[in-house]
Amino acid sequence: MEKIRVGLIGHRFMGKAHTHAYTDIPIYFDPKVEVIKDTLCSNEADVVEYAKRWGYRNCSLDWREVVANKDIDLVDIVAPSTIHAQVAIEAAKQGKHVLCEKPLALNLDDARAMVNAVEQAGVVNMIGFNYRRVPAIVLAKQLIEEGKIGEIYHFRGYYMQDWLVDPKFPLVWRCVKKDAGYGGHGDMGAHIIDLARYLVGDIDDVCCLQRTFIKQRPLPMFMSGLSATGGSDKMGDVDVDDASQMMLRFSGRETMGYVEVSRFHTGHKNKNMIEINGSRGSIIFDLERMNELEYFDRGANARVQGFTNIQVSEAVHPFIENYWPSGHIIGWADTQVNQMYDLICAIRDGIQVHADFRDGLKCQLVLDAAQRSAETLEWTKVAED
Repeated sequence: MEKIRVGLIGHRFMGKAHTHAYTDIPIYFDPKVEVIKDTLCSNEADVVEYAKRWGYRNCSLDWREVVANKDIDLVDIVAPSTIHAQVAIEAAKQGKHVLCEKPLALNLDDARAMVNAVEQAGVVNMIGFNYRRVPAIVLAKQLIEEGKIGEIYHFRGYYMQDWLVDPKFPLVWRCVKKDAGYGGHGDMGAHIIDLARYLVGDIDDVCCLQRTFIKQRPLPMFMSGLSATGGSDKMGDVDVDDASQMMLRFSGRETMGYVEVSRFHTGHKNKNMIEINGSRGSIIFDLERMNELEYFDRGANARVQGFTNIQVSEAVHPFIENYWPSGHIIGWADTQVNQMYDLICAIRDGIQVHADFRDGLKCQLVLDAAQRSAETLEWTKVAED
């Protein structure tokens, strides 16, 4: 394969992020194939303008045209969760490779159907858990696998945002269950759950508490990503969680897990933070300082023992050698470049890449168990995949 032609479904926040990645892959990496931004698709008329600005050869108002196009090799879904399943399933039937943003689907039935579709078709599939491509997170995984942390006792994850604190902020689609499927615990919690699985292991049971602090919001005049404008006097109901706290039990481990996410963490804009404590050491990661990893070595000399702040910006760290000279940091958007590079190489080589749709399903099974637990306030078993 000499060329991989991309059809991107969706053109707002994540559409921009994925477009940035496709544009910049050849700047930082050499995938040995040409990545072509073939078609940008949305049901909104301004997609024509964005396609021209972002360098797409074509644009479309109907995702079915993109999926049916014989020239498209990869269908990338960044549209809201309501259409994830139908686009991904049809793309797989047409023999297209598929990338889908998280959470995988609107509900478990759709998620399982998506997994079945891509596995039966034998196409490369990936879910957008880009934090697996943060160099500091990959380093954390290496330290864990090398036994540097020892037996893991605690996993704690927090995802903190505050963009919904204002009660006048409009009722965007992420606040509506029929459009989003889940609330904050599905939107932000999906990332934390995936990192918990990636770094520690599968999850057996959850116990969850959720809150919706603002029950009604003004209907929006315009929505784009995490931003919106109001102007309407009419109100709509918020029927998903604003905040979620959950305890986790990991499979085959004594590890205690705790996850907290909220869109009401006033003052925090995008603080994705994890801490893992073990018998031999600990690690701390904070997305707002994404080029750093704090590491505690219990075996170090007591006179100098303490958390070491590792600057993950040397060429010895994953992905970094492809970017800038020593000490020059990378940013959030570059995790998307790293992710797309791995995906493109997998398509080129005909191999599967992770996180795949089955990883997305396993994450969604935890989210679904958390939703059921929040309704009963009891420990709830995570279903089999």
